Amino acid sequence: MLMLAQLASLSFVQKIGKQHNHVLVVMPRAESLPEDLPGNLPGRETLQRTLARRKEKAASLARTPLCAAVDGALYVWAMDDPEAPRFARASHLRKAMQPLLDEGPERLCIAVLGTPEERAAAASLAAEIAWINGHPLPRMKGGAEDKAGKARAGRETKDKTPGPLRELALCGWRGDLAASEALALANTLARELTQLPQNILTPESYRKRIKKLARQEGWSHEEYDFARLEKMGAGAFTAVARGSQNGEAAIVHLSYKPKKSGKNTSCERIALVGKGICFDTGGLNLKAARWMLGMHEDMAGSAVALGLLLAASRLRLPLEIDAWFALARNHLSPQAYAQGDIVAAIDGTTIEVVHTDAEGRMALADTLCLAARQKPDLMVDFATLTGSMITALGTRYSGVFASDAALGAEAVAAGAASGERMSLFPLDEDYEEALESKVADIKQCTMEGEADHILAARFLRRFTGGHLWLHVDLAAANCKGGLGAVASDVTGFGVAWGLELLRKRLTR
Repeated sequence: MLMLAQLASLSFVQKIGKQHNHVLVVMPRAESLPEDLPGNLPGRETLQRTLARRKEKAASLARTPLCAAVDGALYVWAMDDPEAPRFARASHLRKAMQPLLDEGPERLCIAVLGTPEERAAAASLAAEIAWINGHPLPRMKGGAEDKAGKARAGRETKDKTPGPLRELALCGWRGDLAASEALALANTLARELTQLPQNILTPESYRKRIKKLARQEGWSHEEYDFARLEKMGAGAFTAVARGSQNGEAAIVHLSYKPKKSGKNTSCERIALVGKGICFDTGGLNLKAARWMLGMHEDMAGSAVALGLLLAASRLRLPLEIDAWFALARNHLSPQAYAQGDIVAAIDGTTIEVVHTDAEGRMALADTLCLAARQKPDLMVDFATLTGSMITALGTRYSGVFASDAALGAEAVAAGAASGERMSLFPLDEDYEEALESKVADIKQCTMEGEADHILAARFLRRFTGGHLWLHVDLAAANCKGGLGAVASDVTGFGVAWGLELLRKRLTR
């Protein structure tokens, strides 16, 4: 993560102004400002003249940030309303910061004004946005020879410009930014993994990355490889995994346990489950090219779960967290599962295969079974599971299903508070009538496709062991033009929401 300097005095801007060519000035909402702009406002004279030239008042900055040059430096002035919805605030400040980050600066100065509460709210959000968007995602750009050689070697490269943001100077407020930093780090990890193409992020290389991160962070690590899962009777996962080559598919289990001290020897146990299909062809029910493009992102759920585990452990949340990752590819193969197959999940439930492109729920079924055996207090799974959720919501919200109404309300509230908006969907029992099978305990899906996002959730619920459970269908994993605090199409959606949910559970 980049270097951070914090000073309570705005005079810091003037003192090092020559060192900073990129400055974001965040003011409170217009009604809390005096009639005249504050005397200590960085770039005040330029802002006044620019507003006058445009025949605008300072209040216009609440709608549209203003960008101008001050003594050769690029300044942006914007307003932040702490009482506005988190999503709206994040979107506004991200768009305000974009002209600065577009130039690829190594240093960025953020100055905040207003009451202590207003400055604290603006500083934490602006720093989070700078950290998230100041780190470029992996790209395969460079010289033609270099690009071809490294692609053949299966190593990602990064184009040299714009480079990462290395220094952040925060003026006008001093305080703890650990949560903002941890969230930005976790979101960036999730987006970096999701961005990687399937010839680089294979199930095998993904397993190596997870193992390396586990060593670095001190998490316990366990793998259930194909042979082990086959012996255990995990027929739902291995049905999909037969399309992967060389036995590369596996379910990976990580555990984080906080240090216990004094009388606080027990804490809530959370299970995070992520779909990690590194590429989805649709299997024998092959996708059309239009729908197969971008299917390297079908592992976004696992990346979100991994990022959330990283954020929680960096913040040392007093929770025991088990994270489970279902890693495979849904490929064509003579051994691949087919329509009409009947397989048994690890808990003995028999499943009639109806469509091979509904592989995510198959891989998650056995993974949820393993997670449920640990008897967690709460299970949360993340998956880019159904196209019907995108049809229902588009890509600006994600859908959530809850095992009870109170938990559903918690999930929606966490969406509003985090700026990652969630819509709660029904999970009524009568929907499952569509999944009744004449030859097995349950159908995997239906051919009609009606309400498939709800049917998928009903299917998954059977494997949760009756535990408190949330299912997140990540319709917003990729949103063209960015979403909320994130400027890239790949959003890392779910990390901020999950961290907010976990932190709120600690204060109940």
